[in-house]
Amino acid sequence: MDISVKKKRTRGRLSREMIEDAAFEVIEREGLSGFSMRKLAAELGCEAMSIYHHFPSQAHLYEALVDRQISSIKIPDDGMRWRQRIHVAVKEYRRVATEHPAFAPFIVVYRMNSPTCLAKLNDVIGLFEAGGFGLELSARLFRATSYYLMGAILDETAGYAKGPSAVTTVSDEALARDFPGVMAAGAYFGTAGFDKTFDIGLDMLLDEMERIRDGANAR
Repeated sequence: MDISVKKKRTRGRLSREMIEDAAFEVIEREGLSGFSMRKLAAELGCEAMSIYHHFPSQAHLYEALVDRQISSIKIPDDGMRWRQRIHVAVKEYRRVATEHPAFAPFIVVYRMNSPTCLAKLNDVIGLFEAGGFGLELSARLFRATSYYLMGAILDETAGYAKGPSAVTTVSDEALARDFPGVMAAGAYFGTAGFDKTFDIGLDMLLDEMERIRDGANAR
């Protein structure tokens, strides 16, 4: 970052928001494994102790980053049909979790047990209960949806395209000749297709949820 920007950040008193903004920038640049409070202090142009005044530890800072993202998720009101509300809420979580791709692997496995996160989880589980699923089904379908979200977000931000590759690779010519199905499907695996693929999977989930609910209610 330009040094003049750092000076502007620290010319006044540091705020939690300033520190959080800078933390996201450092994480995106250095990755989770490369992040440190020392690097964050350098980004802000201050001493590390100034940060610890606001966040006693890196764990406290990361908790604040998660809370900030989760609190921005918009839960639809009851003016929408159940399916639409779940669809919007799921897409909202995906949007928020992928805003900072390098932080996504942390947020998707975070336990969500802070007061801020618990309040949001309570709202989302309530969407399932409002859809007529009952307590047990609401809990199980919420978890099933979470599994889908976790896999999709990890794949889109840190997964297949950035994952480890085989040492013995196959040339494009050999791929087309020996594995034509994989070659043809590859056209739909890129980032341009993420939204459509995600929506197809989400609709499949919602279709099955409604089938399960209707079957349970018919007994």
